[in-house]
Amino acid sequence: MRRLKIVLAYDGSDLVGWQRQRAGRSVQGQLEDALAAIEGRPVTVAGAGRTDAGVHALGQVASCRIDHPMPVATLARALNAMLPGDIRVQRVDEAPESFHARCSARGKTYRYLLLNADFVSPFERRYVWHLPHAIDVSAMTEAARLLVGEHDFAALQGAGGAVKTTVRTMAAVTIRESAPVETVGLFLSPADRPDGGRLIVFEMTGNGFLRHMVRNAVGSLVDIGAGRREPQWLAGVLASRDRTRAGATAPASGLSLVSVEYEAPSSLAPLVGSL
Repeated sequence: MRRLKIVLAYDGSDLVGWQRQRAGRSVQGQLEDALAAIEGRPVTVAGAGRTDAGVHALGQVASCRIDHPMPVATLARALNAMLPGDIRVQRVDEAPESFHARCSARGKTYRYLLLNADFVSPFERRYVWHLPHAIDVSAMTEAARLLVGEHDFAALQGAGGAVKTTVRTMAAVTIRESAPVETVGLFLSPADRPDGGRLIVFEMTGNGFLRHMVRNAVGSLVDIGAGRREPQWLAGVLASRDRTRAGATAPASGLSLVSVEYEAPSSLAPLVGSL
């Protein structure tokens, strides 16, 4: 029996998340159904991260075991022929028997897109959090330094999380801004956007993330960027371990799982900056 590593991208807008559920389309369910049709029996797939409803992925990783001898390149094409258009297999690789998409992971990177503009177009709204009011990137960057390193992130854990420990290591946090067209090709160019909007891009790399941790971190940073809190406030939030002390959960639409590392990432030296 072969063990496979599958790298996927998906638009989570119309999906109920990664995990198979009783109702609605999940990434896991769609992928397992496609593999079962090829294998001729049920196939169980493990994912590197359980992205929530509405969350996207550029580099989600899954693992499974199958008997079918189909070459990996052919298997990738066959899966894409059966999967819906909002889920795409980027590649399939042979993996060692010890490989497990979640348990073998050593680090993950998430990206969050915030559109700071007067309006959001129909082509942008599914992939950003739209905020029309002024946002101070330098204040958010100052606060983001407090997230880097090993901390107890209980205050940023969403309800429903069941983990042995809420301690995680955040290796890198970067916040940058750009004209929308420079980051995502579908976004309106400055010439098409009379308000001169900007895209604020948050990226976080860590050895693991709690449920809603990135979205709660972004929501807290936006409170700071909007002038409702001072940067140092975030230190008190982390120390409190109290979810009610942190900011609101940022919408799922702006979040994407960018990549999963299976060896210690070179970036796992603490880093924070505004690029």
